[in-house]
Amino acid sequence: MLRRSLLLVAGCGLVALSVDARAADPDYLDDRSSPEALVNSLYNAINRKEYARAYSYFGTPPAKTVEAYAEGYAQTESVEVAAGPARAEGAAGSIIYSLPVAIRATTAGGEEQVYAGCYMFRFIQPAVQETPYRPLFIEGGKLTPAEPASGSWKDALPPTCGEGEPVPSDPLLQKAERLFHAVYGDICTADETGSEEEEPEMHVIRFNYDHDSADTPASQAHLFRFFCDRGAYNEVHAYIFANERGEMMPLAFATPELHIEYENGDSDGRVEEVRIVGYTTENLLINSWFDPNDRTISSHGKWRGVGDASSGGMWAFRSGAFSLVRYEVDASYDGENNPETVLDYSSGP
Repeated sequence: MLRRSLLLVAGCGLVALSVDARAADPDYLDDRSSPEALVNSLYNAINRKEYARAYSYFGTPPAKTVEAYAEGYAQTESVEVAAGPARAEGAAGSIIYSLPVAIRATTAGGEEQVYAGCYMFRFIQPAVQETPYRPLFIEGGKLTPAEPASGSWKDALPPTCGEGEPVPSDPLLQKAERLFHAVYGDICTADETGSEEEEPEMHVIRFNYDHDSADTPASQAHLFRFFCDRGAYNEVHAYIFANERGEMMPLAFATPELHIEYENGDSDGRVEEVRIVGYTTENLLINSWFDPNDRTISSHGKWRGVGDASSGGMWAFRSGAFSLVRYEVDASYDGENNPETVLDYSSGP
């Protein structure tokens, strides 16, 4: 009966974890925010005998009915799970995660059995879904009896599963990556165009609000820069910001709307006037970078390959947010690099 029980939970996972769920009454956990969280939730449901909840985590039901699924655990008292490093692969609007796992199950009679194998998850990009919406779910997997090489059942853990890219174990970075794919998945298509994707950057920003007193401890925010795409002479980045409470949002950057007048109305002619006529926001920045020393994000977008015409800005981190403090434009296609500053608050407080 024990073997049948574990084969019925064939599923999948994500980040390295070790869960001891043998407590008599573990606290309720129902979290699909990440594969790691879903694995924890699955075994939390099993250990709490909430088999309908565990059953719902699967994309394809692991048994014909919930009753049949629950019957497979009739002799199972508790289950522990340990997982290794996950890998991820993209697939037509989805992300497939594979995870090596080892499981130790204990029956009501005290018998223990170790199983090992791989679990898989599927995360369908929210932007391509229709109703009913499907959160992250367990797609499949296989566990088989295992004999650990040493005395620890966790030594049965397979070294790896799948051929995809390693998934970072930092939960905040994982959360930022999910938000990036949800917001920019249809826009940032570097993997589809053959551009070499860069690893995301993560920066910790310690700061105080303007209204804080002198003895207020510093808050801590996180900034994530994601590579979006690359062209002939420009590359594009998106930014995700997490405040001191871990609340995340994509960053939008205030950008001047410009009116440019050329001599004789020809862009090859002399620039007669550059005037700010309003402001808009940009979610993507061109050739951008974050300077952790002065806590600024800068960009420099070339209008053509030789770089003699361009525009770029600087956004400074002040009191918990990024503000536009400088903007330059080189609107002349004259073969020279001679930008004009159209906005400058960089010497402000």
